Order: sequence, then structure tokens, then C-alpha cells
Amino acid sequence: QVQLVESGGGLVQAGGSLKLSCRASGRTFSNYAMGWFRQAPGKERESVATINWSNGRTYYADSVKGRFTISRDNAKNTVYLQMNSLKPEDTAVYTCAAKTSAGVWAYWGQGTQVTVSS
Repeated sequence: QVQLVESGGGLVQAGGSLKLSCRASGRTFSNYAMGWFRQAPGKERESVATINWSNGRTYYADSVKGRFTISRDNAKNTVYLQMNSLKPEDTAVYTCAAKTSAGVWAYWGQGTQVTVSS
């Protein structure tokens, strides 16, 4: 089992920045990748950014490219999401997830609210 705990959400004005953290514990050696997902009210959950745990390769949704940066600290088993130039449409619950070597997003955090005011 892998436990994921997020922190760093909150309320920010448009154009501002927030940094989310996700600390993993438990069987972390089984993680193949980590990622951030978000879900806004009335919308489906979408992938925001992912990072390969071993080689650091990243993926970003088109809507956040150039504004968000995902990074990892292997020693701390922590993944970060630096969010800059935030827009009201970034408002959502952001959830951290871990992908196993089987290719399944098997573990999920509890989510953290990000609200961007205009």
C-alpha cells in the first residue's frame, strides 16, 4: 500500500502562485510515476501533470504548459506542483496519484482545494 498526503492548496488571486506537495509513504518503491489530477465542479477529472519516478520525464496538459511545473524529491518521496500565473479556470480539487509499474493509477490522495479568484 502507498499513502499519499497533499498539502499547499488555498485561495489565490488570478495571476498568483501556489505550490502543492504530495508526500508518499508505504511501499513507495513500487511507484512508477506520480501525477497531479484535478476536478472542477461539474467537470470530469483531468490529468494535469505527471512525472516518471526514476528518470524524471514529465507530461503536462496543454492547458497548464508553461505555467505549471511538476518536480520530485526522491529522498523525501515527495512530488511538487508549482503553479504560476493561475487563472480562475484552474479552480478545482487537485489530487495526487501514484502509478504502479503495471500502468495503473492505483493510489490516490485525499485532494486539496485550489481556488483562484478573478
